[in-house]
Amino acid sequence: MSQPKIVAFAGALRTGSYNKKLVAIAAEAARAAGAEVTVVDLREFNLPLFDQDIEDATGLPDGAKRFKALLRASDAILLSSPEYNSSIPGVLKNAIDWASRSETDDEPDLVAFRGKTAALLSASPGALGGLRSLITVRAILTHIGVYVLPDQVSVSKAHEAFGDAGQLKDERKAKQVAVLAKGLVDFTNKLKA
Repeated sequence: MSQPKIVAFAGALRTGSYNKKLVAIAAEAARAAGAEVTVVDLREFNLPLFDQDIEDATGLPDGAKRFKALLRASDAILLSSPEYNSSIPGVLKNAIDWASRSETDDEPDLVAFRGKTAALLSASPGALGGLRSLITVRAILTHIGVYVLPDQVSVSKAHEAFGDAGQLKDERKAKQVAVLAKGLVDFTNKLKA
């Protein structure tokens, strides 16, 4: 069986983002479980706010095309989202919105998402660990045709959760992340079989 291809990213731009740290840990665990994982930073795509006038005038921006192409070529998504005001960050919703757009009239709808699998994580300094954001992420991804694993991992008190090398200090939480990542690899392989 071929290795599943996973795109991993955080719904955050900040350099020291807890969610970037968390998705990097999950990506390593997915590699250890046999996946080919590409970790990307949404900042590198330089996406403008979604505006259909821009799309109508010039088509998808280059960054949106690159992000969408990565998703299209993948089998699965590993996503860690911060929680902003009890929901998802605008940058994450914006990236999903751009990647959901068709580039040609004959392109299948939602080609970058439909039939993919996904696993969700979150990290936040708050007591719920960003859990409320994942409700919204799950709803969006499910609606656009992604099979989202029912299990998810949230890291509370994220400002205290990571060691100097970026690892999770809590071994139990680190194991939960590894189990989730392996679950994504296994589920994706079953769907591909």
